Amino acid sequence: MTRSTNYYDDLIESFKKSPSDAAMYLEVVIEEGNPQMLRLALKNVIEAHGGVHELSEAAKLQYEKLDFALSESGCPELYNLASLLDTMGFHLAVTLKPNQ
Repeated sequence: MTRSTNYYDDLIESFKKSPSDAAMYLEVVIEEGNPQMLRLALKNVIEAHGGVHELSEAAKLQYEKLDFALSESGCPELYNLASLLDTMGFHLAVTLKPNQ
């Protein structure tokens, strides 16, 4: 009998193996325009990188600020930027840094 797989565990493992998959995941979620989904996506990608406790203090602070903004107001600035870029024929992209 085959055991069922856990979607969350598979997702985190895929992000560990392929950071480019994590980048594409974030990019798609940003394009969707749903702040709650972006909060979840960021948590998933951070988990794949060892969790919040593995972030530098500066990164933790930035993450906490963004997480709060997404939970309280939906971070309209981010989505306003995405909308503006869209009207001009551009889009936000999440890519790996060189040598990553």
